[in-house]
Amino acid sequence: MTIRRAGPGDEAELTAMIHELAAFERASHECTVTESQLRTALFGDSPVLHGHIAEVDGQAAAGALWFLNFSTWDGVAGIYLEDLFVRPQFRRRGLARALLSTLARECADNGYSRLSWAVLDWNVDAIALYDSVGGRPQNEWITYRVSGPELSALASS
Repeated sequence: MTIRRAGPGDEAELTAMIHELAAFERASHECTVTESQLRTALFGDSPVLHGHIAEVDGQAAAGALWFLNFSTWDGVAGIYLEDLFVRPQFRRRGLARALLSTLARECADNGYSRLSWAVLDWNVDAIALYDSVGGRPQNEWITYRVSGPELSALASS
């Protein structure tokens, strides 16, 4: 297994993994990202996304896509893990844990105060992994999102 930073040319595999993750999460119809969009987000003039790829025998087996957030209380940045996906044929090999460890090192090396993410409440395998690495659910917080027509309405109000 090798874990490396995503580089130009990896957008095809990462886009495929995003669509595979959407299917796993039973939301394929909501996933519209294209390779071009991902290329711009990762490698454009002002990148807003970072990524890592785990390879097994030269094959893209897993990926992590993340971005920086900022803690106003700590006064430093942190990492928000947007997607972590291990392709089914590569599961149970420690790839997800290795990617989390890589992101934790990214935090430590850069003085970031935290690594955070969200998980669907039915994904018991992922929850077990996150519990095992010391992750703690933030049950006192309720996540909100506004998008689509509601976002447009709010913007024009």
